[in-house]
Amino acid sequence: MRFTGRFNGLALVASSALMLNGCATGGRGELPPASFVASQEQPGEEYIIGPLDQLNIFVWRNPELSAKVQVRPDGRITTPLISDMPAVGKTPAMLADDMKIALGEYIKDPIVSVIVENFSGTFSQQVRIVGATAKPASIPYRANMTLLDAMIAVGGLSEYAAGNRAKLVRYDRSTGKQVEYNIKLSSLLKNGDSSANVRLEPGDVIIIPESMF
Repeated sequence: MRFTGRFNGLALVASSALMLNGCATGGRGELPPASFVASQEQPGEEYIIGPLDQLNIFVWRNPELSAKVQVRPDGRITTPLISDMPAVGKTPAMLADDMKIALGEYIKDPIVSVIVENFSGTFSQQVRIVGATAKPASIPYRANMTLLDAMIAVGGLSEYAAGNRAKLVRYDRSTGKQVEYNIKLSSLLKNGDSSANVRLEPGDVIIIPESMF
């Protein structure tokens, strides 16, 4: 009896440790379904400029200072009178404000607008799809993007994909941890199961394993 009680106590401690560990690593869960077409479009988060984005810099009444530039891989841009201006990590409005300050050394009260023409976004704003898909890729996140939108962009599943064993990895800003969610890609793409379509967020990673046979 004494041995049995001790064994049960150890089992209870081990079970509690496993439960705590599962909470710390943020085990798998389920996401609520999203409609194929949003009932009401909502604006996304403010766009953050990323490497290789194409920018149109317009300086009012100073066309010689305006320019179309591509953000370099090091995250900077160069325009007339301004060299190596950091651009990555800023919104277009933030970059415009910084350029106003820099150009203020040469002209009085410059009015600057920054327009993103072709965008890639930072890694934190991209959705990455890897594994058994037709063409693994990183795609720019857009407002109201769903799992179906992302899979169409990469050409769907490969022939040997185990779509219903796929997972979505998402960074939870409130806890600072990554959380895994089960997703059912085969049900969505092959069976048209609308409940398998979920809303995506910037920075999501979709991992698709191959079938064992």
